[in-house]
Amino acid sequence: MTADTPLFERIALIGIGLIGSSLARAVRQHGLAGHIAICTRSAETLAAAEKLELGDSYTQDAAVAAKDADLVVICVPMGAYGAVAEAIAPSLKAGAIVSDVGSTKKSAIDDLGPSIPDGVHLVPGHPIAGTEHSGPEHGFASLFENHWCILTPPDGTNSDAIDKMTRLWETCGSMVEIMDAAHHDQVLAITSHLPHLISYTIVGTATDLEDHLKKEVVKFAAGGFRDFTRIAASDPIMWRDIFLNNKDAVLDVLGRFTEDLTALQRAIRRGEADTLGDSFERTRDIRKGVIEAKQDFMDKEEE
Repeated sequence: MTADTPLFERIALIGIGLIGSSLARAVRQHGLAGHIAICTRSAETLAAAEKLELGDSYTQDAAVAAKDADLVVICVPMGAYGAVAEAIAPSLKAGAIVSDVGSTKKSAIDDLGPSIPDGVHLVPGHPIAGTEHSGPEHGFASLFENHWCILTPPDGTNSDAIDKMTRLWETCGSMVEIMDAAHHDQVLAITSHLPHLISYTIVGTATDLEDHLKKEVVKFAAGGFRDFTRIAASDPIMWRDIFLNNKDAVLDVLGRFTEDLTALQRAIRRGEADTLGDSFERTRDIRKGVIEAKQDFMDKEEE
């Protein structure tokens, strides 16, 4: 693949926030498309994307962006998937690929699948990369480098379409894994979704403190609390949709977490030093595993 022979002649990006704009930059940098069509409903965001020269054409009409596209990547909040799929369906040409970047995959298949015409290939994806910032101005081409991208094609999906999406993400610097959608949602519920829910809760607790105490919490925030505030600064609409679309898996791991937290609460109350020590020792082993897997990144997942 060279700049003269791009992987896709026309790519349409529906939504141009942090992930969409980073993908646009990476696609441009690596010569993955002959034409990048950008769509977003917000005139202000669209103007910002054009000023940043992220694409070759710009529109607020998803159907216009998707027309004649070889690949359509949906980069909007997951609550909008169904409406976007219905809007682009009449414009999708035979052989086109539809993908996404959302953090829950079973709901993506459920929301997109019914509108995908015969002859169009659905290959959902989740680049596990991001920052707490949102908007096209915060994207950067190297965002996906050395991060995983999980593809969750339904059974029977065209193998050439899967191969093309694998090549796209690998060219952008990602490590690609093929996974069942339901299994993906279970894994991400514990590795990403629950940590975000906990972060929102802890920071929310701090905001409800008396004013004088809240000021001191902010002033003397230790490393752990600072990390929670960074995660809790993530896009609220995006994370609202993630929790609602992966509620079964999130509620399952939240129930397990609540039981473990209750056990620790009881150990603290009873002064059970051995119980606390054993628990904390086990969690250190997980940290070692994360480092050995080379997943010790300073930026957070988006998900």
